[in-house]
Order: sequence, then structure tokens, then C-alpha cells
Amino acid sequence: MSRYEKRGVSSQKEDVHKAITNIDKGIFPNAFCKIVEDYIGGDQDYCNIVHADGAGTKSSLAYLYWKETGDISVWRGIAQDAIVMNLDDIICTGAVGPFLLSNTIGRNKHLIPGEVIKELIDGFEECIETMQSFGTQIKFTGGETADVGDLVKTIIVDSTVACRPKRKEILEVDIQPTDVIVGFSSYGKASYEQTYNAGIGSNGLTSGRHDLLHHTYFSKYPESFDSNTNEEYIYSGQFSLTDALPDTSVDIGKALLSPTRTYAPILNKILADATLKQGIHGIIHCTGGAQTKVMKFLDKPLHIIKDSLLPIPPLFDAIQKTTSTSMKEMFEVFNMGHRLEIYCDKDIAQKMIDTAASFDVQAQVIGRCESSATKRLSIAGIEY
Repeated sequence: MSRYEKRGVSSQKEDVHKAITNIDKGIFPNAFCKIVEDYIGGDQDYCNIVHADGAGTKSSLAYLYWKETGDISVWRGIAQDAIVMNLDDIICTGAVGPFLLSNTIGRNKHLIPGEVIKELIDGFEECIETMQSFGTQIKFTGGETADVGDLVKTIIVDSTVACRPKRKEILEVDIQPTDVIVGFSSYGKASYEQTYNAGIGSNGLTSGRHDLLHHTYFSKYPESFDSNTNEEYIYSGQFSLTDALPDTSVDIGKALLSPTRTYAPILNKILADATLKQGIHGIIHCTGGAQTKVMKFLDKPLHIIKDSLLPIPPLFDAIQKTTSTSMKEMFEVFNMGHRLEIYCDKDIAQKMIDTAASFDVQAQVIGRCESSATKRLSIAGIEY
């Protein structure tokens, strides 16, 4: 059993996928999100997408940082996480908006005051304004803030995003044996980001924070973790929240709290180019399952080879080196440097790389696809 599983979480969510095996997969069964007919408008040329996700356990980390430092602004990044985890999943289908957004916040009122809720709502508005300035139209329709202290130890922040794209806009995942894989960096500082982004997004935070943070937080903040987890795996690291992350200008806490990078500005520009869009055979948002995510959408016997990865950013390097977690598990839990990949014709790869560079986001060809007798995945020489 991996360290991640011992903390009560799963990168593959096998039990969840088994539970939904018989659920209808929609009108584009191999699209990145479930897509249904235009149930609201009744127009055969359109379809509907409604997607729900959230910031996950990252909100527990924001709680720790706020309590330790008094910096309440960290909650704004949690709002961005809750938006982007939906937005970028949807855009992987080729749908670029406009979008409707609603949020759901469940809090323990004894620990989470109204000032935190205000920061979250302001964070939603701030992220929407930034996205609009880069061409992604989002309308905030409100939401629900529930006082559920009997169920939630601190706070959970989720959102739902909906859109009504034309059916002809939709891209299903149909990876070809001649495709190359373009990976888009999850770290650095994009032109639409205010500060350095360590790249973690909103996946793997249960392990990320417990692997890096010192055990003193165990007794100080018992409300910040699942008490059913073996103490050995709770805050088992060597750092405090305000210790510097090696080779960066940020501390460990701020690195882990880096708001999830959206690729919407880049994908908007790529998908607006008909020639580029025609050569794309799959867009994968490497969230749950991290670098193995593509296997959930691979519907034919192919060998996916990722052997020219972007450099591993300092945050993931620190997690791996201080815990000796196997690289196999690291690639299953963390994005390890790129959270978006596009499977495409070789001759359009450079133009997509140049498009990313125009937003100060590093991208490169990180691998390729080959014919195979079975479905296979190799990452940096590791077989999955």
C-alpha cells in the first residue's frame, strides 16, 4: 500500500469508478467530461456540460497557514483552485465558454468566521475578472454557504461550472499511434499569474502537506487531519510552513498553496486556430491519477511513452527527496511538472509550444505514442 493510500486517499479511485461503471457516459463517451444533449435548450446543434469539483484538502492547508501567520489572503487562492479544477477539465473537451459558475462552501462556524468567507467570495470574483481579461467569459451565479460543523472539521470549498457549447466544437480523446505529446508546465510564473507558482495544483495535497510539514502540527491542529489515519503518516516531514522552499523565493506553505494554474488562456488561443484544432487527438488535464490520467481515456492498444519530461520543479523534488517516495508513486500522485498535455500531429507541436511561450508558460514535446499489442504507459522508463 502506498503512502498516499495509507492516508485514506486514492490517486486512481478504483472504488468510485467501479460504482459508476453502469452510468450513461453521455453523447460523447470519450470526451474528457460527461456531455449530454441540449436538455435545457432542446437544440440538436448544442449540448450541455455541468461539471463539479473543488479545492480538496488544500483548504485544510490554507487553514493551517492562516492560523499560523494571520495571512487571510491565502483563502483567495483556494477559490481559484475550486474554479480551475472545473474550468480546465471542461476546456479539454474543446468547449471554451461562456460559463456559469456556482459555489458550495461547507464550514465549521466555530473555526471559520465570516472574514474567511469574504476572502473566498472575493477570490472567486478576482479569478473571474482575470479570466475575463484573457477571453474566458464566466458568470458568477451565487452559491451556498452551509454551517455543517457536525460533518466538516474546518471548511470545504467546491464549485460547479456549466456551459452550452455547439456539438461541432467538441473534441473526444482519440489518440493516434503517430501522435506526439506536448506537455505544458505547471510551475513558474505565467503572464496571467501574480506570483511564482510551485505547480502542485489541487491534487496530492494530502500527501504533499503531511510529507513536508513537521509533526508539531499534529498536536497543535488536530482539526486539520483525519484522526483515523495512523499518526506515523500525519505531518511526518521536516519543515515548518514558513521555512524557505529550496531554490525558490517562496516558503513551503506558500509553495503548497500556489493557486492551481489555469491553461484557459493558452487553450483558448490554440482552439481558435482551426488548423491546430484539426491536428489535436486528445487534451488531458493531469489531475486525479496525475501522469497516469491518460490511461482512463485510452480506448485502443497503444504505448504511451513519456521520456522527455520537463524538469521536476523544486516542490516535488523536495517531497521525493525528504520522504524517499518511489518515483512510480510520485508520478501517480503529483503532476511532477506538467498538468496539461496535448496529443497531436507532430507538425503542429511547435506552434502550440510557441503559443504557450507567449504566455510565459514553458512547453515541450515530452513523449510520443506507438502501436502496441496492449495498452501500455511508460513514464521516465517506469512501466504502469
